[in-house]
Amino acid sequence: MGEREELVETLDKHRELLRRTVRDLTDAQAAERTTVSELCLGGLIKHVAAVEARWARFMTGGAEAMRRGDGGAADPDAWAAQFRMAEGDTLAGLLAEYERTARGTDELVRTLPDLDLAHELPPAPWFPPGTAWSARRVLLHLIAETAQHAGHADIIRESLDGAKSMG
Repeated sequence: MGEREELVETLDKHRELLRRTVRDLTDAQAAERTTVSELCLGGLIKHVAAVEARWARFMTGGAEAMRRGDGGAADPDAWAAQFRMAEGDTLAGLLAEYERTARGTDELVRTLPDLDLAHELPPAPWFPPGTAWSARRVLLHLIAETAQHAGHADIIRESLDGAKSMG
């Protein structure tokens, strides 16, 4: 197995842990906040899909491409909204969007001419000015972000009904 397939396989493993965490939930349960955090399970799915889509755009078009679409961190209201289930959101719909995003990212990773292709990161307090990330570095970030949010989801789910992603 080559590097690209290993990266895709690792990212998909963490996506699956996140998807497993929301198994058998109703929309109301997916929207419920079970901790002092603003996070809910449906909101985490929504957020991870949006973040992955933004970073996929970055891999091919840089920071400017990343800003197109869903507002991102530059729009505080849009940023906060992606952590909640909005009126009309369903867990099935959010999972379907996440699946579409994931398949698009996987195809991009498999077809990019070079994983060393790098772009300068957008200005943000958490990125040192002038820093560039390669497509490979973005994928490592997506793996870490997805794994972190899968852990958040596990805590929320266990608080909701005692179910765990593993065990």
